[in-house]
Amino acid sequence: MAYFKRQIDEKLREWKESSRRKPLLIRGARQVGKSTAVRELGKLFKYFVEINLEKQPDLKKYFPENIDVKKTCEKLSGTLSVPIVPGETLLFIDEIQVCKEAIMALRYFKEDYPELHVIAAGSLLEFALEELPSFGVGRIRSIFMYPFSFDEFLMAQGLDYTVRFKKTADSENPLPELAHKELVEQLRTFYLVGGMPAAVSEWIESRSYIEVSHVHKDIINTYQDDFSKYKSRVSPVLLRKILRSVALQSGQKFVCSQVDREMKSVVIKDALRLLVLAGLVIPVVHSASNGIPLGAQEDDRYTKYLFFDLGLMQTMLDTPAADILMAGDIEFVNKGGASEVFAGLEMLKYSDCYMSAEMYYWQNDKKKSQAEVDYVVSRNGLVVPVEVKANTQGSMQSLWVFMRTHKLHDAIRTSLENFGQLYYYDGRDNDAERHVLVIPLYALSNL
Repeated sequence: MAYFKRQIDEKLREWKESSRRKPLLIRGARQVGKSTAVRELGKLFKYFVEINLEKQPDLKKYFPENIDVKKTCEKLSGTLSVPIVPGETLLFIDEIQVCKEAIMALRYFKEDYPELHVIAAGSLLEFALEELPSFGVGRIRSIFMYPFSFDEFLMAQGLDYTVRFKKTADSENPLPELAHKELVEQLRTFYLVGGMPAAVSEWIESRSYIEVSHVHKDIINTYQDDFSKYKSRVSPVLLRKILRSVALQSGQKFVCSQVDREMKSVVIKDALRLLVLAGLVIPVVHSASNGIPLGAQEDDRYTKYLFFDLGLMQTMLDTPAADILMAGDIEFVNKGGASEVFAGLEMLKYSDCYMSAEMYYWQNDKKKSQAEVDYVVSRNGLVVPVEVKANTQGSMQSLWVFMRTHKLHDAIRTSLENFGQLYYYDGRDNDAERHVLVIPLYALSNL
């Protein structure tokens, strides 16, 4: 299978060359491409040693509680018949979550063998790390990985120049209309294919939405098979039900009673927490958004959840391809909250990969008020609201309310429009000027 370039590749190469390198722990949901990216990096080394502690359980004995990491490397080298030489070998420990001793051992590679390049990854890794809250503070660097972004999807199809051209556009220099329309069509395809590497590869090979949906179903089944491994009394049946409910409630504040009216909300919230740990859903928490940091004013009683891959979500909901491909622009953007999910996931994928991203939205907590802003982000130390809309005629009353109450000048609107900007003079606030930067959905990476 051909390797498709990922954003993480550059970060991995920087890590390889750094003189202040720490053992690297790649974190993310199953099948987002963690192992594949490490193997690609391994091509830059003279020697590459990959061990899989789930498939090779006998190797766990090389990670005792009182470990000497140099002796461990000697044993691994002898067992696998591959030299482990500092500066020449990349040691990759995959599925590390099945051996807590191996996770704890990562810190000793920094302390006792810092010249050796070591990377670890695993499925359901967050469950293991939750039980090891101080496993390697300051001695291990985490990097977070997600499914393909839209730019990565374009580059996988050989459209590197399109990505570069798109990034030169702005409100003063919008894209030519033909290029804009082509990117909108690519976006429609991405809404159905999504960013899971196996689905992207299938699309490029077959150009068949039916075959892509088969890949999606295989992936969903794999995730559901994992539910029995979750360390909880929550049943796999309930987890499946909640995962589907997250897809159904996309773009809305999550309501537990829509999952099961007879089920206690505390049980549903515990199951949601497990799905968050597994990386399958992304919480977007209400913040009063009066300043930075946004998390200092969060209220998790009001939380929306994003299904972590739009293509998987469409397949889980049995969305007909024609509903996306043949829909008018307004209907396409507003289809089942998909565009709000897409926008949130894109911003997540372009966030700082060395931190677990936190996402926020705002809603007016006054009674009878329906005002809500899809996302609130911080840019250059300022609070910036982000609205997902269909076109220039869409109402933005919630955005104006937010900007007025928070005394803000700038906001972002993302839609199927070309690049542009809007100005509004608020008569209810002494004609204060509001400026809205218009960014196409397909160009959120430009931010």
